[in-house]
Amino acid sequence: MPDTLLFDLDGTLIDSALGIGRCVVYAMEKLGEPIPDADALRRWIGPPLRTSFGPLLGDAARTERAVALYRERFDEIGWSEHTIYPGIEDALRRLHANGHRLAVVTAKNQPHAERIVAHLPFGDLFETITGASYDGRIGEKPELIGVALDGLRLAPSQCWMIGDRHMDIDGARHHGMRSVGVLWGFGGAEELREATQLCRWPQELATALRDVVDEEI
Repeated sequence: MPDTLLFDLDGTLIDSALGIGRCVVYAMEKLGEPIPDADALRRWIGPPLRTSFGPLLGDAARTERAVALYRERFDEIGWSEHTIYPGIEDALRRLHANGHRLAVVTAKNQPHAERIVAHLPFGDLFETITGASYDGRIGEKPELIGVALDGLRLAPSQCWMIGDRHMDIDGARHHGMRSVGVLWGFGGAEELREATQLCRWPQELATALRDVVDEEI
């Protein structure tokens, strides 16, 4: 049976830089804090919010306030401020037609992840969506992948993690799972060097997976 594919969301399925950046700016302005520059804002895409706000604010209460402010704007409009990567829908439909089960595993909180995926034109292809707990108790990629595996009742050897940041690859390695690092997102070849495979374009996904399976056979 074809392997199950766990997809990251931000930087893999959607380009969400605009929405995330604007929500970070909103939170920092409300707190009277300096606004991160454009390069710094890009680094917010991938990690849990508390992981990014915490070192900047240095205070647990202010970090929680920043998270609440971020979500305030995200709930209103930020969730929709993204674009779909060219070619990703066709690639997903091809993989699904080839018999792969598809799932989403993201550090976005569960309600936001479900809302975004439900509005994607290919959202119905995903069997499950695993997002972070709202209180941040579960939010790192190894934990999220573990939750997804339990829900799907699968062993790591039956799955791939597909994402654009080192957190995706590190999470897969934690479970002994194979991974694909995608180069159209917010990471890069150096950051993704530990991935089993690298893909420059969505159209390459099916071939990359098949090539590794053929090698193992």
